[in-house]
Order: sequence, then structure tokens, then C-alpha cells
Amino acid sequence: MHEQYFEQAREVATHAMCHRARCGAVIVKDGEVIGRGYNAPPLEDEAQRMCDRDDFDLTKKVKSDKTCCVHAEWNAILDGLARNGDKVQGSTLYFMRVDDEGNVTAAGEPYCTVCSRLALQSGVTLFGLWNEGPEMWDAKEYNLKSYAFFA
Repeated sequence: MHEQYFEQAREVATHAMCHRARCGAVIVKDGEVIGRGYNAPPLEDEAQRMCDRDDFDLTKKVKSDKTCCVHAEWNAILDGLARNGDKVQGSTLYFMRVDDEGNVTAAGEPYCTVCSRLALQSGVTLFGLWNEGPEMWDAKEYNLKSYAFFA
């Protein structure tokens, strides 16, 4: 059952505008996709792309802030809230990472506490990652795992 939503997140990820990672996310409630997002500069505005500039030292940033892009999870949550409001309560977020050709790559371990906190705050209750297959996390457990990650 989860595979079809991971596949939709993979398709969304192929539209990502980020130069560092191509990620996509969908939010599902009662079998309906209610939010979609991929990582891109704010407002998809290339003038807001900071990662290609020479006047910032991104090595000093934490891992989750080394990109200038809005994360796929944030965009999916914002999309879901804007279009469906309270329906996000009790939903599942599916996250995929792809390479430049659209092939699935491992999502890795939960690490972004901004994503995990925003998911919790918006009402997402399950958080899915694709590594060697689907990994489904209770959103509270995902948040704790994100805080436990150290690069």
C-alpha cells in the first residue's frame, strides 16, 4: 500500500530545483494525496538561491541548513495546510530522494529536526522514508531519531 505513495513522492522529486539534492514528498490522508512538495528556492525564485554564491560560507551551517532551498517536506506540509487545512491531522508524509535521472536513492537516516518538528506541529502522525524499502516512523519517534542524529 505504501509503495504507491512513495512512487508519487518519487515523481514529485523529479521536479526538484535544488542543486544539492532532489527530494519530493507527498502527504496522504484516507487514501488521498492532500499535499505535494519538492525542494526549491523560496517561491522557486532563482534570485533566492544562495548555495551558488561565493559570499556565504555554508560549511559553518548545520547539515539541515546547508541548502538555500525550502525542503520538500516543508513544501508538502504548506501545500497540504493551504489546500486542506485540518485534514493534515492524522496524515502520513512520504519522502523520496532521487538522482538526476529520477532513479531512487536512499533517503538516509532521520536528521532534520525542522522537518520533524513541522510535521508534528502540522498534525502528521506517520513519516515515511525510502531506503532499501519503505521505513515508516511514528512522527514523534521520527522527531526523537532526528535529534539523536549527529553528522
